[in-house]
Amino acid sequence: MSMNREVVITGMGVVSPVGCDMAELISQVSAGQSGIRLCEPKWLQKKFPGGVVPRTFEGEFTKLELPFLDRCAQMAVVAARQAISDAGFGDFSEYQQRAGLFYGTVIGGAETAQSGYEQMLIEHKNARPYATMAMMHNAGAAQISIRHQILGPVITHSTACASSGTAIGDALRAIRDGYLDVAVAGGAETPLTPATFCGFDATRALAIPDKLGVERSCRPFSKDRAGLVLGEGAAFIVIESGENAKRRGVSRYAELSGYGIASDGYHIGSPSAKGQATALRLAIEDAGLAPSEITYLNAHATATRGGDVVEANAIRQVFGDGVSDLPVSSTKSLHGHLLGATSALELVITVAAMTESFVPATAHLDDVDPECELNHVANSAIFNRQIEHAMSFSSGFGGTNVALVVSRHREMPAKRPADPV
Repeated sequence: MSMNREVVITGMGVVSPVGCDMAELISQVSAGQSGIRLCEPKWLQKKFPGGVVPRTFEGEFTKLELPFLDRCAQMAVVAARQAISDAGFGDFSEYQQRAGLFYGTVIGGAETAQSGYEQMLIEHKNARPYATMAMMHNAGAAQISIRHQILGPVITHSTACASSGTAIGDALRAIRDGYLDVAVAGGAETPLTPATFCGFDATRALAIPDKLGVERSCRPFSKDRAGLVLGEGAAFIVIESGENAKRRGVSRYAELSGYGIASDGYHIGSPSAKGQATALRLAIEDAGLAPSEITYLNAHATATRGGDVVEANAIRQVFGDGVSDLPVSSTKSLHGHLLGATSALELVITVAAMTESFVPATAHLDDVDPECELNHVANSAIFNRQIEHAMSFSSGFGGTNVALVVSRHREMPAKRPADPV
């Protein structure tokens, strides 16, 4: 049934440590403003840096809705609603089974699960009646589909840190191959709970608060990097076939032009440059491009000692001598690692950089690790730089690697995040 149709991005929405709408996201990322704050999880003796969304969302929902909605699902609903409205949709009922939703998360309703364990083990109480429906992994996807009448496939991906990337990639294929006309794709995560901090701390992968300022705690590619910083948030895009967008008379942000996915088959917790390089190459080939045509790469780089070196090696393998001309940055230095939502957030940032003609920077990159040598955009964004084709790359525990390519579109009028809906 392959039709190889053009797929365009017509809506974006975000709830993140660096902005709770697109305008705020662009302002903070372009200015290098950090959303990393100090977290003090109860029951734990340690304090941790975390990418914190600086607001609550209970006021967005009714008292009858809230029992079903963990903070993760709340953020998912809000960010998806932004993207859907931005694309000019209310609901998708007219599309019946031709509209789909592809959602990524690693933990799901983490706060509901945490409170449930506390009620059971400490307070000796029963769980809330709707706890299961609030903490299940597909809760956010289900809530979005119900509110916006998405009646086709509603699928939840859980491929560790690549979750929302594989969700977006599979949505791209579903539209391009003719199974759907429109899809909402992205992810959400709220891992800033005692249990999650405790689990990640046991891996010895978490950074401690930096002595010069907690906002400096995540330093990808830096010689003195000290580990990853967990973050929370949600990000979604609306994609549709080029024909559908033209029929509706809407503009687009960019073409979603390439998707590459490859697994390491190597180790549950350690990455492989071979698998990462394969995913990067497949995405470039899928977009019909040569490596030299990519003009920006948003790296996965989480600021772990080993992971950043492996990724830098993979990038050098793929881009060869041209790597010195490829601007690379990791925006996790500003928002932290959103686990299952991180791919979607970084793709949204990449698309925003393309539409606004700037290249985001890796913050706090004062001394590059020689083993991570690349053409780093360090500390300050590059402005007035047109990006023709850009990549966003993610890699997860278990060895799933995903790369996405976005391209400027030459036929339809350009859309910018500041446009009124």
